[in-house]
Amino acid sequence: DEKVIARNLEELKDEGRELRPSDHTIIRNEEACFKSSSKAIDLALKHNTRLHVLHITTAKEAEHFLSLSPEQRKRITAEVCVHHLHFSSDDYERLGNKIKCNPAIKEPHHREALWKALLADGFDVIATDHAPHTLEEKLVPYEQAYAGLPLIQHALPLMLQKVKEGRISLEKMVSKMSHAVADCFRIPDRGYIREGYFADLVIADLNKQTRVIPENILFKCGWSPLEGSSFPTITKTFVSGNLVYDEGNWNEATKGMRMSFERH
Repeated sequence: DEKVIARNLEELKDEGRELRPSDHTIIRNEEACFKSSSKAIDLALKHNTRLHVLHITTAKEAEHFLSLSPEQRKRITAEVCVHHLHFSSDDYERLGNKIKCNPAIKEPHHREALWKALLADGFDVIATDHAPHTLEEKLVPYEQAYAGLPLIQHALPLMLQKVKEGRISLEKMVSKMSHAVADCFRIPDRGYIREGYFADLVIADLNKQTRVIPENILFKCGWSPLEGSSFPTITKTFVSGNLVYDEGNWNEATKGMRMSFERH
């Protein structure tokens, strides 16, 4: 909610100090997020409209989704992002603007509430918000730094690490990152391993760890807030049945297909 954000920003500026990356979670706080998402939900309920809410970050929003009835949840779905499940405001001191994103990464108790809601099926989808800004765009004073972080290469490995740590089952992770995506957006013939479906598959070695370093980052921006972390290794990737990635080698002759969607 822009009015809440503007008010919070003005109050911090009135303190007469330079703003810090850690102020981001104060400026874009729980009130700003809940006021926005709850308004969208109220409108969807009033008009019986299909709604998918992106990037839930707060305990209050998580509780709101858990309170929806099964009938309401057929029309209103939501997602949580991998970086909001992984980072907390404690990480601003170490990473600064590298984890500045909208909505903001918040205090640890919000992260735990997101996990609780996810495991209770309050959220349908685990997603990313891939924004490959350059380091030059991030390593500037807080107010000038772009919001967003590069994520898509490491989203699945990060969640596979959460599986290894026992935070989520492999089956639920697959459901939230593949099955539910196809269901929510009515993507035909994808999202499941079924006869006659397009073979969009990732092969991973859960017992082999790969450390995130600049040399193996595939983003053109060349950096990741996850540098130094180790995750299970992706060995092969198939797109529409075509092997496109194999142990560090790319088959550039194969291409993806235009996504199709069934109408709601």
